[in-house]
Formats: sequence, structure tokens, C-alpha cells
Amino acid sequence: MPITEILAKNARLYPDDVSLVEINPELQEKRQVTWKEFELIETNPKEHYRKEITWKEFDDKANRLANFLIANGITKGKKVAILLMNCIEWLPIYFGILKTGALVVPLNYRYTAEEIRYCLNLSESNALIFGYEFISRIESIKEQISNIKPLIYTGKDCPKFAVSYEAETEKYPAVSPKVEISDADDAAMYFSSGTTGFPKAILHTHSSLVSACITENIHHGQTRQDNFLCIPPLYHTGAKMHWFGSFLVGSKAVLLRGVKPKWILKAVSEEKITIVWLLVPWAQDILDCLERGELDLKDYKLDQWRLMHIGAQPVPPSLIRRWKKYFPNHAYDTNYGLSESIGPGCVHLGLENIHKVGAIGLPGYGWSTRIVDEKGCDVVNGEVGELLVKGPGVMKCYYGDKAATDAVLKDGWLYTGDMAKQDSDGFIYLVDRKKDVIITGGENLYPVQIEDFLRGHDAIKDVAVIGLPDKRVGEIAAAIVELKEGYECTKEELDTFCLGLPRYKRPRAIIFDKVPRNPTGKIEKPKIREKYCKMSVVELQIST
Repeated sequence: MPITEILAKNARLYPDDVSLVEINPELQEKRQVTWKEFELIETNPKEHYRKEITWKEFDDKANRLANFLIANGITKGKKVAILLMNCIEWLPIYFGILKTGALVVPLNYRYTAEEIRYCLNLSESNALIFGYEFISRIESIKEQISNIKPLIYTGKDCPKFAVSYEAETEKYPAVSPKVEISDADDAAMYFSSGTTGFPKAILHTHSSLVSACITENIHHGQTRQDNFLCIPPLYHTGAKMHWFGSFLVGSKAVLLRGVKPKWILKAVSEEKITIVWLLVPWAQDILDCLERGELDLKDYKLDQWRLMHIGAQPVPPSLIRRWKKYFPNHAYDTNYGLSESIGPGCVHLGLENIHKVGAIGLPGYGWSTRIVDEKGCDVVNGEVGELLVKGPGVMKCYYGDKAATDAVLKDGWLYTGDMAKQDSDGFIYLVDRKKDVIITGGENLYPVQIEDFLRGHDAIKDVAVIGLPDKRVGEIAAAIVELKEGYECTKEELDTFCLGLPRYKRPRAIIFDKVPRNPTGKIEKPKIREKYCKMSVVELQIST
């Protein structure tokens, strides 16, 4: 069954039920409109603070776009890129593209004009749908992407080099184009995070997308009564594939445009949210605000909130202990995955296994795992090796890059590049990214272990550990430390705190700075290395 059939089913069974809500709290604060404000502000429909659509409207919008695209030469097997901020149009556009039999190509909204051009060319995209935030970037490369037609703009005041999504799609019928699509057909092309250079295009089929719906729903038991809060960017597999579990059963989702703690709690309260997926920094910010007294849980209706889960990066156990202090009745789960494995779910902790906080968990529904050494042989429990996964959501390939595909796909197993170990109960613990391992004097240091230790200090909000070149031992560990607001701490204090680590694991340099993260919450270590690897020993205050 192609994933488009799920949308058609929801529209048929629940036509008048709300499918999606978009909330823009920044606009609400700026305009001082009420929470349920539906009136236009000025003349721009995008100025709504809160918008919603039903399942029938969702399907109708997707069908109109599909018929428009087909009339403009977008047929089965072609590719259409999406370059939009999170908005209520995003998912109907995604499914409208899929209904043509074409591949949908979501683009990172942080891409520069050159990265946009690169990804459009790599994916061999035939059309592009973009929003007002990207007009100048697209205009700057429009001559270099002149083969991409049509350029479709969604929003007010359409630029002359594009056609209007709203005006054009309204001319077409809201009926299914009835394109024959099979499970094995190519469906979507996602891009790797690009933290080590230009991203690779990851190809998935309809079967892969549907498997994400099933896996997520089995893991978290979404029903029609649930309401999912979606905050992370929709261009990434993480947020969308978690929503897929709700999509499968036709339950509501709320798209929140903003990550301030008070906005998150207000959305949960006013929209009666039951499931929230957070990134580590957002969970930390909520807890920090509660601890500083800037938020009071009594001001919000949160009794219906049943599940908080986190993914995209290792989760410090101390964070969950703090969370349970304030939210003792929440079910909790950690989810592990990659875009190459259709996002989260190939490994997950499980709602019943909170006693194993710190682990990423067990193989997900329909998935298998192995941990292997450099020769591809399974390691014994407790030893560190590379994590391999196999299951229904493994990518088809890196599009146009056979060598890169062959390097990570072997006999159906996806080599994740993550170093991990397994305990006697079968639970898997991430140790670090293979490329981030620091080798100092012949010893392997795993930055995640040092980062987890440092996060136990009350003053530390975030930390990243990297290896810096050293003539004597090869590399040394350096910790970039971001302090919580209002806290003070010295290098000497942290050196003393680190006496709790084995000597060879102690950071030789402590640097107080902001820890950069990408939109999906991952620490951008290449940026950190670029900034600090060129500094002198004196500047870095390296301990001997």
C-alpha cells in the first residue's frame, strides 16, 4: 500500500475532523491576538496566529496540487523539491507530490543558495515549491537552475520568476489523479545532515515510508484520541516519521512554530496535546525555566499529556531524572534512527524500560541489530563496535553515489557509523560516532561518555567534546562548555569536578562557549573543530 492511500482513507472516514493545526506564537505575542484568533490580520492569510484544516481539506489540497503538477509535466518518477518553513501547507504539498507518482525532495531551510543549487542538481529535481523566506536565495541561482520548471511559490506577492501555488492549484479539481503507485516505487529523497561536507541524497520507497507509520504506531500506541505536537523541521525524517504513527490512525497534529518553553507548554495546555517529541536542548530549556521559577506548571492544563520522547542524539540520564521530577506521570521513550533508516524507530528504549535510561534500547518493531568489529565480526556483550541495523525502512541507496552506498549497505545491513555496546539484557548503548572517537596515547576516548559526565555539573547546560591535535599523544580531549543562564563556573572548578573521571578521560582543555547545534539537535562538531583546532596551546589553556 502506498502511503498516499492512508491520506485518502483518513479523508474518507474522518472528513470533517481536524487533521492539522498550525500555531505561530511569535505572531500572537506581536499582534496581541487571542489564542483562538481566526480573523485575518491585515490582508495576508499567512498572518493567522492559528490555522487548521480537516482531513478532507488536507486530501483536497493534495489532489489539487497533484493535478496541477501533472498538467505541468510532472509525472511518475520525476522529482519535486520542497523548500518551506514548517507551515500548514507543508504536508499537503508533500502528499500532493507523492500522488503524482513523483518523488518528493525536502530541502533543509538553512541551506545557502549554493547548497540549494547543489541538492537540486544532485537529486535531479524537475520542479521546486518554495516560500517567501527563500525568495532571495532562489532568485540568486535562478539562472543556474533554469532547467527546473515550474518554480512554484506559496505565499503573498509571488515573484515574477515563479508561479503562485495558491492561484494555480485552485484551478484544478480536488479529485485523486489515480496514478498507479506500488509499494516498491521510489517515493522520497532525504538529505544527510551534511555535517561532514555537502549532503548525500537518501532514496526511500513507499514501502519504507509506510513501515515508519507502522513501527511508530506499534511503539507508542497512538489512537484517534491522541494529539501530536510537532516542533522539529518537517524536511527532516525525525519529526515527520513520529507524526506518521498518528497519521496512520487519523489523529490530530499541531505544528508549533517556535521552541520557547512557555510556547511549548501553552500549546500542550490549550490544544490538549497528548504526545510531544522533543530535542534535548528544548527539554533542557523547559527544565531550566522551571528551576528558575520562570514557569509554573499550575498555570497550564497538562493532565492529558501522556508521552514525552526524545531522539536525534544521545540523551543524558540526568536530564530524564530531572524531567521525571517535574512530570512524574509521563511515559518516556528514547528513539534512535538515521535518515538512512527512515528516521527514528530502528532502535527504541520502550515505554516499559525507563529503568534502562541511558540506553538507546532494543531493536524496533521489524528491525534487527548487530554490533561488529573492524572486520565485520560480532563483538561480545560489553565490547564496543559499530552498530548495524536491518529492517523495512533501510534506504534503497544514496542516489547517484554507488561507492557511498556500497560502503554502508552490505548484505542488507546498514552500517550506521555509530559506535555502541550491548549489556547482558540486550540493551544497546551509544558510545559515539565512529568518526568522533579520540585516540590519545593509544587509548580510545568516546566523547559522549565525557559529555554525559560533565552534564552532571549543575552549572552546565550543554557540552561538546572534540579531539585536538597533539604532537606527543596524537590527540587530546577538549570540552566546549555552555553554562546555564545565571550560573558561573571556572576552569579550575571543572578540572576538580573531572577528577571523578579516569585520568586519561579528563579533558585537557576547557573552553567556555556556546555549543552549536543544527535544526535536528545534533552538535555541529565540524564547526567546533574548525574554530578551535587552529588556536594555540596558550589560547586554549591546555592542562598538562
